[in-house]
Amino acid sequence: MRKLMIPVVVIFIALLLMSLFVVNEGERGIVVRFGRILKDNNTEVARIYEPGLHFKVPLFDRVRTLDARIQTMDDQADRFVTAEKKDVIIDTYVKWRISDFGQYYLTTGGGDKSTAEALLKRKVVDNLRAEIGSKEIKQIVSGPERKSAVEVAEEPAAAEAVVNEIIAEVAPRKEVEGQRDQIMADVLAETKVSAMKDLGVEVIDFRMKKINLPDEISESIYRRMRAERESVARKHRAQGREKAEVIRAQSELEVAKVLAEADREARVLRGSADATVAKIYADAFNQDPEFYNFLRSLKAYEKSFSSKSDILIVDPNTEFFKYMKESNGVN
Repeated sequence: MRKLMIPVVVIFIALLLMSLFVVNEGERGIVVRFGRILKDNNTEVARIYEPGLHFKVPLFDRVRTLDARIQTMDDQADRFVTAEKKDVIIDTYVKWRISDFGQYYLTTGGGDKSTAEALLKRKVVDNLRAEIGSKEIKQIVSGPERKSAVEVAEEPAAAEAVVNEIIAEVAPRKEVEGQRDQIMADVLAETKVSAMKDLGVEVIDFRMKKINLPDEISESIYRRMRAERESVARKHRAQGREKAEVIRAQSELEVAKVLAEADREARVLRGSADATVAKIYADAFNQDPEFYNFLRSLKAYEKSFSSKSDILIVDPNTEFFKYMKESNGVN
């Protein structure tokens, strides 16, 4: 009897352990019995097991745990065609979580996350493609504000708006009405309804992270932008040279005025000095004319005989030798 009790106890403990299961924090559990999900009494809603310790029927029930946290689907960028038949490459992300665990389990073939994200991405891309196909590039890349194209071009942070404005051949003063936020809101609303209905998934948020042009288009756009910037640079350089010439001409005029004024004052001072010298000579001559003539003669002798090679042919009886003949140098 004692030998029989040991296997019974072992079997009981094994069955007890097999009937217990634990749902971790951040997860939800569902029980599948004979290929069908257990549902709450008198309802068609799957029975959801919250985090904690729970019981199941051993051997017949299989537990499937599903992640109840918010998931992020951040896949590769896709190419879309706008209303003006131009390609854009848009990178997006989606925040989602499981709402109806039973439907999610059945739709994804056992709760496979990759299958769920593939189905969800298809819905997002289809809705976004429909929105992008009805909008122009300038509406896709711009926010809700209304700005003139000139104002947008003057903002360094609005390079994408300038690029797409060039592509779309926008008129210089045409107003740009941005609908990027509205596009994201519409896609979120449409995807939320279909994802809840078909997948049992609640879409929490949808965003367009980045909007780019294809490489083959971007290069030509950059060349046009570079040409426009170079044209603006040449205009600024020409204006700078014009202002430099004006400043240089004004400086030269000021210099000419200063030099002319200085030359005028110098001539006035020189004339005044000459007049003073003439007056001094005249006064000296009036005081002692004979002495004045004597000094003038000495200067003339000095200049005439300053060199040994000088030869002077004159009559000795002329007035020039007057003071040389007189013994005292004066009459």
